[in-house]
Amino acid sequence: MGYSGKIEYAEERKIRERNTTIYRMCHLPIWIWVFFLAPGPLTFSLFEKGFHLGNTIWLCVVLVGVFIAGYYAQLPGVEHRPYILRFDEDKPNPLYRRVCYTFAWNAVLNFALLNMAGLVYAVVTGVWRLKQIYLYAYSPLCAVILFFGLIGKLPRVGASTRREGIERRYFYGSVWAVTIAQTVLLILWKALPETRTGSLVKLAVFVGVLAIVGALAARGVLPRTRPILPGETMVSD
Repeated sequence: MGYSGKIEYAEERKIRERNTTIYRMCHLPIWIWVFFLAPGPLTFSLFEKGFHLGNTIWLCVVLVGVFIAGYYAQLPGVEHRPYILRFDEDKPNPLYRRVCYTFAWNAVLNFALLNMAGLVYAVVTGVWRLKQIYLYAYSPLCAVILFFGLIGKLPRVGASTRREGIERRYFYGSVWAVTIAQTVLLILWKALPETRTGSLVKLAVFVGVLAIVGALAARGVLPRTRPILPGETMVSD
């Protein structure tokens, strides 16, 4: 389909019969982080003022929920054995995978879009209004993302796993790009003043990192961003 980057073939992938305990445990922090980020304004206050009582209470709730779900193997990557073995198989996508990846998409998209909106506003007006943007825009945007997840219109959250070999690269590519860009932005946020010039630098670097990492992901250079072509079997999480 015109793709010229690196690819993988399903039949060349090593098959796991079971997920090791270490492998399963390593996935727990991922889902703790995803659900801990869910209340955006509360998360914003964490980065603005530091850890406080509200963050502590919510973290305890998330820990209990994630460990219960993990105990019953109801989290992606925490299953006793890989759920997907054939990426092109029209296999039902379990509810827990659809819910987890929908909230993961919210963590990926919502914060990146709102931070970019706040930077654009600061560059244009010279005024920093990111807190207000999170307060009034986070929940509506979260609702939109959750709605698209509910109807299966986001990668990896559809009713079937048939396109897993392609959709996984969209997900991991987005995670790579946003995670790296957000980390760089956080450093700049602490290092640069809240001036129009400072906001312009932050915006330029943020967009630049998103573009560069996104391009690397699109070429399949980064881990788990290569399309998996039809073959015998595969393992995915």
